[in-house]
Amino acid sequence: MKFHVLLCSINTLKRLYEISSVEVGQHLYWQLGGFQVHAQVLITSCVVIAILLVSAILVVRNPQTIPSFGQNFFKYVLEFIRDVSKTQIGEEYGLWVPFVGTMFLFIFVSNWSRALLPWKIIQLPHGELAALTNDINTTVALALLTSVAYLYACLSKKGLAYFVPLVVPIPVMFLGLFTSGIQALIFATLAAAYIAMGLNLNEILENVCYPELFLSFLNDKEKIGSKENAILEFYQQFACVGGDPIFSESLCKELQKKKFTNNVN
Repeated sequence: MKFHVLLCSINTLKRLYEISSVEVGQHLYWQLGGFQVHAQVLITSCVVIAILLVSAILVVRNPQTIPSFGQNFFKYVLEFIRDVSKTQIGEEYGLWVPFVGTMFLFIFVSNWSRALLPWKIIQLPHGELAALTNDINTTVALALLTSVAYLYACLSKKGLAYFVPLVVPIPVMFLGLFTSGIQALIFATLAAAYIAMGLNLNEILENVCYPELFLSFLNDKEKIGSKENAILEFYQQFACVGGDPIFSESLCKELQKKKFTNNVN
């Protein structure tokens, strides 16, 4: 019996694994050395890079004394990238203009290629070409390059002192772990107290005085005409001020059984 249950569990896990491994659509892969390359991303990357390189070569190949339209256009683009870099980085922006400009132009051309280039005309054995920024691999690659550039800038400027702000809060983090343990202890203690209160309800009724609020309801004959209304009113008030509705209901039932015959006529 146990072996049969284990076999069924293994088969269920296999089916779940097969479902989770299914890909939406088909992709074209190339084998380059020992690596499997996503061919669609590689092809569109080469197209975008070729557009940027050809445009730059055509503009700088024959510079004019009176700038042409292409020279003026690229001049405005370069000034825009330089201004953005200077605004964000500061006086040391010159070293980072090529990196920021490359990122800007690469993402800009990739996004516009989705609308301007007829990718679906090119037929592939599997799948189809699309904009480069549609693929998560592009986002991951750009994020990794930016992370490397960030670490290089920090280490080249501050050296190992860059890691000091990351080490200083460690003692405070240990203090947070200590307080979280205290919170768990308090919660568990209160939970155990409420459970004990529910298990020993009869003893509590025999030893604890009745709430003044409840007795005031009993004495107010004009407002409350019967013991049932007194129970209902007390239950509602107790629940509204944060009491446990289940416990308050059971408390009212026990009070009705033991004390109402003597206090309410």
